[in-house]
Amino acid sequence: MNFAKLNVIKSTFQRKPSSKTTLNISILDTILLNCFNLKQFNQILSQMISTGFLQDTYAASRIIKFSTDSSFVGIDYSHRIFNQVENSNGFIWNTIMRAYIQRNKQKEAILLYKLMLKNNVCVDNYTYPLMIQACAFRLAELEGREFHDHVIKMGFENDIYVQNTLINLYAVCGNTRDARQVFDESPVFDLVSWNSILAGYVQTGNVEEAKLIYDQMPQRNVIASNSMIVLLGRCGRVSDALELFREMDEKDLVSWTALISCYEQNGIYKEALKLFVQMCSNGTAVDEVVMVSVLSACAHLLVVKTGELAHGLVVRNGFESYVNLQNALIHMYSSCGDVRAAKKLFDTSRYLDQYSWNSMLSGYLRCGTVGKARAIFDAMPEKDVVSWSAMISGYVQLGGFSEALELFQEMLLEDVRPDETTLVSVISACSRLAALDQGKWLHAYIRKDGLNINVVLGTTLIDMYMKCGCVQNAMEVFCGMEVKGVSTWNALILGLAMNGQVERSLNMFEKMRTSEIVPNEITFVAVLGACRQLGLVDEGRNHFDSMTKIYNIEPNVKHYGCMVDLLGRAGLLKEAEKLVYSMPIIPDVATWGALLGACKKYGDNEIGERVGRKLIERHPDHDGFRVLLSNIYASKGDWNDVMEIRGTMMRQGVVKIPGCSMIDANGVVHEFLAGDKSHPQMKDVEVMLDEMAKRLKMLGYAPGINEVFFDIDEEEKETALFRHSEKLAIAFGLIAINPPTPIRIMKNLRICGDCHEAAKLISRAFNREIVVRDRHLFHHFRDGSCSCMEYW
Repeated sequence: MNFAKLNVIKSTFQRKPSSKTTLNISILDTILLNCFNLKQFNQILSQMISTGFLQDTYAASRIIKFSTDSSFVGIDYSHRIFNQVENSNGFIWNTIMRAYIQRNKQKEAILLYKLMLKNNVCVDNYTYPLMIQACAFRLAELEGREFHDHVIKMGFENDIYVQNTLINLYAVCGNTRDARQVFDESPVFDLVSWNSILAGYVQTGNVEEAKLIYDQMPQRNVIASNSMIVLLGRCGRVSDALELFREMDEKDLVSWTALISCYEQNGIYKEALKLFVQMCSNGTAVDEVVMVSVLSACAHLLVVKTGELAHGLVVRNGFESYVNLQNALIHMYSSCGDVRAAKKLFDTSRYLDQYSWNSMLSGYLRCGTVGKARAIFDAMPEKDVVSWSAMISGYVQLGGFSEALELFQEMLLEDVRPDETTLVSVISACSRLAALDQGKWLHAYIRKDGLNINVVLGTTLIDMYMKCGCVQNAMEVFCGMEVKGVSTWNALILGLAMNGQVERSLNMFEKMRTSEIVPNEITFVAVLGACRQLGLVDEGRNHFDSMTKIYNIEPNVKHYGCMVDLLGRAGLLKEAEKLVYSMPIIPDVATWGALLGACKKYGDNEIGERVGRKLIERHPDHDGFRVLLSNIYASKGDWNDVMEIRGTMMRQGVVKIPGCSMIDANGVVHEFLAGDKSHPQMKDVEVMLDEMAKRLKMLGYAPGINEVFFDIDEEEKETALFRHSEKLAIAFGLIAINPPTPIRIMKNLRICGDCHEAAKLISRAFNREIVVRDRHLFHHFRDGSCSCMEYW
């Protein structure tokens, strides 16, 4: 450091200031130009203080400007220097305020402005743009209005720099009305004015006004065109965005990125990747923003090889340390099933944010490794609502319904407010577990919290209530929804049919059509299912034919399965078999099962044996077909054939799924297996079973021993029947659930004929409503009858 120059300044300012001041300032600028660290700066500053040079306003402005611009002088230190200046002017105040704003300390800048007014320092046309900019950064429109008032009072309202910052303030706060008013009242426009008002309309998504502004611009620059492409893409107007892109005389990196993002945001992933290849061929350099869109497109298309190429490009350009790109890469690999590559990136990343953890969590869940996902979840330093929702949704999708409900309880204890995704998952878990009490609590929580019941949430609630047999509750949700989608109508139509209200279900289908809601494939599964419940063969045929003739919907395997089941239940077995063999698509397991089940019901052993043998050859691991064929033989007394099938099942390791019934009692779900003796209250259940048997015999009940397809004596058959899982669950319900609350049971298999007959009589003997949901439909037992009207 050349302190000889400082001595010149010192000797000069020991005398009275003279015209040599300009020369001294020039020397100071030269010295500051050669200052590269804080130690040197402190030496210069101490000399200025000791010489009194700091009290020269112009010299002070130079030193403060240097300190606020430098990377090694902190803002607090600059403020202390500022406090040492006795004769500060507007430039010095503006400099220190600008420094605070640049360091995201807008509040401190505004406090300085207030102090500036208090000290009677003259504000200028540079001060207000700074203050308005500070308000814009904080989205503090109210404070911005106060500064707008000051602008008018101080006479700066016609300054174009001030006007542009005011337009920007109102625009970023979403107030395009006032932004437009400032714009319209401006006597002079420049390119910044046009871009600012355009940006406001872009931010609020107002395409029409944005287009008007864009078309009126006397000079359109790349920034304006890029803004319009972004807006058009955000609003789904991809073709308009492409047309604008092609019309641009000059395209920069942002132009290409905006259009690629436009394609990616609108699900046109292949075109996004093609455009990226074209961009690279055009010689345009890439940045981290466009690479995020490219990797997102790869993730959606599940093209891991293309993603790997993009990863290589990221590495070659030195972007791999950017956290957004790290997250995009983790998401891409995990979406494509390469969790190992995703985990490697996750483990080697220097900086992980919440999105990184959530991406890794979702990756494991997507691959079905719920254990590793839970380990990631438990290790997360912080969990947001996305983390909780992902883990809960993962449990539900992978069949961990009880775990999902337990985790939801933990989420509430952690005081994390669930969002729509979480609630939909948890309500779905309640549906699968028939946990009505918890489902009702969730519905009450939604109402209490003032959450909007939109189409997805409302449809899930309707589905839950229907699957718990609460038709009235489901109807209340449906009637209370302002907007109903086709999925909402589908849930209602299917739910009513499942609960035995077939006529009401079909009436709702007619209402749906008159409401101008176009039915889809799922609608017709529900409608054909409703016809199946009451054996409405002709009506079912008409609806099946209308799919192609009226709605141009090609029937899928589920529609054919419904028709086969409908014909089979009506005893039209030959027609049902003919339909199976004439299907244009391969019949699924459910379709064959419907035909085989109908053969058993109507005792058509010829078709049953033929179909059963064929199915066992095609599906050797399917227990249901073997059991049905075994039962057909048993009904004929062909015990040798029964033993042959059962023996083959044992040798091949084909295990019959045991009957399992769940019952929700006072908010707790209890599970019973056929022949179960493990329940902690089994002694009380045994006592109730005896009481049930006594009352049933008084009503003339005789066990349907023909339902037990084993070559054992009748007494053993009666005992086996009375240990079916649904009877155990009913006995527990009579103990644990006080009337008039219905006893609600969910069974994994179809209810057998004996249990169906017994449940009717139990409902009469104990004066209780019993609702059993089996694999196909609901049975509402009241006063000795069932809602299915014996057509099941």
